[in-house]
Amino acid sequence: MEDDDLQLSASTLSALQEFMHEKDARQKRFEELKAQAEADDEERKSAATNSAAAVTMEDFEADWNASQFWYDEETSRALAEELVEGVGEEDHVALVSAPSVFVKLKNLMKDGLVPKCNIHLFEYDNRFALFGPEFTFYDFNEPLKLPLKFKGFFDRVLVDPPFLSEECQTKAAITVRWLAKSWAGIVGDNTGRPDAVGSRQQQQQRIIVCTGERMKEVVSKMYSRAGVRCTEFEIRHAQGLSNEFRCYANFESERFKWEKEN
Repeated sequence: MEDDDLQLSASTLSALQEFMHEKDARQKRFEELKAQAEADDEERKSAATNSAAAVTMEDFEADWNASQFWYDEETSRALAEELVEGVGEEDHVALVSAPSVFVKLKNLMKDGLVPKCNIHLFEYDNRFALFGPEFTFYDFNEPLKLPLKFKGFFDRVLVDPPFLSEECQTKAAITVRWLAKSWAGIVGDNTGRPDAVGSRQQQQQRIIVCTGERMKEVVSKMYSRAGVRCTEFEIRHAQGLSNEFRCYANFESERFKWEKEN
């Protein structure tokens, strides 16, 4: 074979070089963030806060083979705002397999656009360990392999199970139930508005499940006691997934309206 046969065209070579340059720049950026977050204990808190404010999901390339598909800007912001609407600074909010909402929340809180609270990410991708104490490794295959201190600890939970399978959805639901302070539906009428006897905990407890529409029966079965129902809000991804995704929640709002039952 002649050497000429092995040469790439000028346009192909230019595209390849541009791709490699972007990949190297992204990796360098990530390493800088990681190094900042791995400072000593006293400095790490400040570093994690500062680095989080600068982080966007563009710093994390989605791995489709690992079923990683980030939400688009509008979706991640809507989910973040709904999740923490009305929270207090002492409230605790968990994000399970939903790093794009976690990152969006960090930035919104930094800019004073949503109420401040304590948020925590449970995620399989160890790249997000750069958030230090706000990150815990999570594998849905071991739904309860988590620090005991988090049992019944969270006022609000958002989960996006990584796979559209009954096994994954079921195990993720087990995790959510274990993390949540309450598993009772909101006290009130069928509009989701709490009545006078509803406790603050029940009124404040919010559970949001983001997954495929075809998982509706599984979600209904696993979260029925928590009052979670399918809403009309559609989840959209930056990569433009063909699967139709929906938002399931145990409350209604201006954005989240439950689907009307036939």
